[in-house]
This record gives sequence, C-alpha cells and structure tokens, in this order.
Amino acid sequence: MKDTVAMLLAGGQGSRLYALTQNIAKPAVPYGGKYRIIDFPLSNCINSGIDTVGVLTQYQPLELNEYIGDGRPWDLDRLSGGVHILSPYQKQSGSDWYLGTANAIFQNISFIERYSPKNVLILSGDHIYKMDYSEMIAAHNKAGTACTIAVLEVPKEEASRFGIMNTYPDGTIYEFEEKPKEPKSNLASMGIYVFDWEKLRRYLTEDNANPASSKDFGHDVIPAMLANGEKMLSFRFDGYWKDVGTIDSLWEANMDMIDPNVPFDLWDLDWKIYSRNSALPPHYISAGATVQNSIICEGSEVYGNVDFSIISPGVTVSDRADVRDSILMPGCVIEAGASVQYSIIAEKAVIKAGAKVGERPENCENKGSWGVAVVAGGTVVGKGAEVKPKAMVYSDVKDGEVVW
Repeated sequence: MKDTVAMLLAGGQGSRLYALTQNIAKPAVPYGGKYRIIDFPLSNCINSGIDTVGVLTQYQPLELNEYIGDGRPWDLDRLSGGVHILSPYQKQSGSDWYLGTANAIFQNISFIERYSPKNVLILSGDHIYKMDYSEMIAAHNKAGTACTIAVLEVPKEEASRFGIMNTYPDGTIYEFEEKPKEPKSNLASMGIYVFDWEKLRRYLTEDNANPASSKDFGHDVIPAMLANGEKMLSFRFDGYWKDVGTIDSLWEANMDMIDPNVPFDLWDLDWKIYSRNSALPPHYISAGATVQNSIICEGSEVYGNVDFSIISPGVTVSDRADVRDSILMPGCVIEAGASVQYSIIAEKAVIKAGAKVGERPENCENKGSWGVAVVAGGTVVGKGAEVKPKAMVYSDVKDGEVVW
C-alpha cells in the first residue's frame, strides 16, 4: 500500500507553443539550458518523498517517453512503484484517446488501484516551480478533506485569466470560478490537487458516465464535489511558479533564471532539480567572444557576442554572430554575422550567415506587432534571410527571404 500516488498529466498538445511543439509534447520542451519542463514535477515528487508516479502521455510521446526512460535520473527506478508511462491503450470495449484531464485519470484507475493509496496527487506537466508536496498532503490529511487544491495569489487585475478559488478565512473552498470576468478573490488554482482516493474514484466514475461532461477536473469534477457539499481546502503556495504554456511565458521563465531580482534558485542543492543529460565536454568561449549575464551550458562553443541569453548544450555561436535576450535550445547553430534577438531557437535549428531573427522592441517599427520570434527545431533560416518579431517559423527559410 502507498500513502500517495502521483499522476502527472503530460499528454497535452501545447498548441500555444506553436512551432516548439510540432514534433514533441509540451513537457519535453527544453528549459533553462539543461532541463526539460517535466523535470520539475518529477524532481518535486522525489524530493517530497513520493516514489510512485504515473506519467500520462498522449500527444507526440516518443521523445518524452525516451527522455523519462526508467526514471533513474530522478531516483524513480524502483521495484515497488517508480515512474510509469501511461498512454491510452486498447481495451476489450475499444480504445479512446484521453478525453480530458479527469478522463485520463479515470482510464488509469486500475494502475492506481495496484497500490491501494490513501491519496492521489494530480500534477500538471507544464509548470516551472519547486514545491514540497508533503506539506500539502499533511495539511490535507489533518483537515480530513475530500480534496485540497494548491493556490497562488495573483495580481487582482490578472485574476480573470485563471480558475479562481473563493474561500472562507480558514481556507475552506466554497466556490470555484473558471476565468471569471469579475473575480471575487485573487487565489488562482495551480492545477495541483490532492484527493482522497475513495472519493475521487467515485466522482471520476460518475463523471465518465455523464455524456454532458467535458471530462475535466476544473470544469466538471471540482464543481460537482462542491455542489455535493464535499469539504475542500485551499493550500497557499508563496514560491516561484510559472505556467509555461505560451511562447511569452516560456521566454519569461527562461529569462527569470538570469534575472537577479527574481527569487528562483535552481542552484539550491537542498532541493535539486534532476534531469537526464548526455555527457558533453566543457563549454568553450573564445578570446574574441563577449559574454554577459548569460547561462552557457556544456558542449557549447561561443565565438561571437552573447548577452542576457540561455545557451543550451551543444550550441555554436559563430564569429561576429550576435545573440541577445534569447533562448538557444540544444544543438542549434548561429553562423557568422547572424543576429538573434528576443527569440527562441529550437533544437538543432540553423541560422545561416548574415541572417536576422527577431528584434529589440524599441527598434520595431510597429510596436503593436512586436513579440518573441520562434524558429522550430531542425529548420534552417537561409543566408541573409530575415525573421520578423513575433514570426513563427515551422519550415526552412530560403536565402534572403523575409518572414513576417
């Protein structure tokens, strides 16, 4: 028997990351030079003493499945428990894709039942944060609630973008509002839930039998539990947390790593974030290179200028190339004289000599059209080509071509 089994929802398409997720699942997107997004909930689990994790995959799962492997980097290669990849599968009555977050858990009831847990922890695979789940689980058990939901205070003017929990002074939840136009509070749901397993199993079964349900925790299961008078508790989190489901938020989360004013310490060895990394040689910075306020990872070679950027493993920044305020994901190449500004260049993309990708906002002629430029993994931006701010490049760009 396990006290808690964690279920990590990692099957979303990540459509708002556009070119970055055309070939990989959102939780497999690189972050911060050496990590992938899924490293954070997996590391949080093992650091919190949770050693049984089901990872629910669906969209483009190959690279994510390969990355997780047997779970050894996170100390989740266990004989009893460990990490398990849970994809939709053929059943006697047919097979279904996961129809929503609640349905994904429902389809894996048999996996959870193998461990007869007291609690089930539901996690999302697209957040950057450090959190001790054991504290939340302890609060849940002490209060004897059916469900405990992690919440974060957000600016009141941004509250309408989130699912909002309205609570009594003791933290008990009395109402849930999904993206309300006029929010009553600023306590946003983080999409992290601890459920009493016996209660959750019943509500999942009832929800699955309801043809009108969208099979989602926020839209269906949580409101149903509140409507039935179940005791539900909010658990306040006051650390760094970032939903990286959009291009802008992913770029901001990476830049936060090198911003001394942001209180998010990835170098804290008391709460280490683990990852699976290939063995690469040390990075090299040539005598003629200029590097300021940036992260340069192993296996990278820098001959040009790098400023306020994340340079991932195996990246090459050639002579006279200029990289500013950007994220270069593993294995990409910036050739001589190319300029990359306010951009995300995905894995193994090549920016050829003299090409220009992105632009500083103050230099953009049309301020309303400015945004982070993105080049998809494996694509080539030709010599002298130009990729405008906010452009989304999915395929090769010809020499001299301009992409808006």
